[in-house]
Amino acid sequence: MKKLILSLVMVASVLTACKSEKKDKVVATKAVEIAVVPGLNNVDVATSVITWKGTKPTGAHDGTIMLKEGSLNLEAGELTGGSFVIDMSSIKNLDLDAGGAAKIVGHLSGSDFFDVVKYATSKFLITSVANVEGKLAVTGNLTIKDVTKSITIPAMLSTEGNITTFKSEKFNIDRAEFNIKYASKTFFNNLKDKFIDDMIELSFTVNTKA
Repeated sequence: MKKLILSLVMVASVLTACKSEKKDKVVATKAVEIAVVPGLNNVDVATSVITWKGTKPTGAHDGTIMLKEGSLNLEAGELTGGSFVIDMSSIKNLDLDAGGAAKIVGHLSGSDFFDVVKYATSKFLITSVANVEGKLAVTGNLTIKDVTKSITIPAMLSTEGNITTFKSEKFNIDRAEFNIKYASKTFFNNLKDKFIDDMIELSFTVNTKA
């Protein structure tokens, strides 16, 4: 009986620790090979947006990134595939004044981070979609800089009138896995409190054209 109680306490402790984890990242694995379906180019890039948030010991910054082009492949109202080409030159910061925003955007765009001059776009290519307890588990190849990894994100699909919206929940990627090294504790051991969190929080809101 004592062993059973001890086991239950240990399980409860593990579950509590998981719930209190500051940031759970999506698992990034080897990119999935998939036949490329011709793009429909049916995404309204003017109303679609990616939100981002980054943190460090002294605070956090957040902003948006726009799409350059995109497709949502739909069959009988169900999501079957798609791709989003992300315009990295459109990065914006939303929490600072104009001067501070320009400074952080310049840093994020530089070779220390996303190296936008060399890598003008990123991409998310949907490779499979599963329905899990009323939500979509969307697996796709995420390309940032010269690295492509397969990730699975939770999302929802809704249609109002003739516009369909793909909206993901917030998810976290590990920038170190995409070779973004600046102030990362993964690559540097002597940063003390000068590091920037490896986790980047993202979310997609993608609308089809009317």
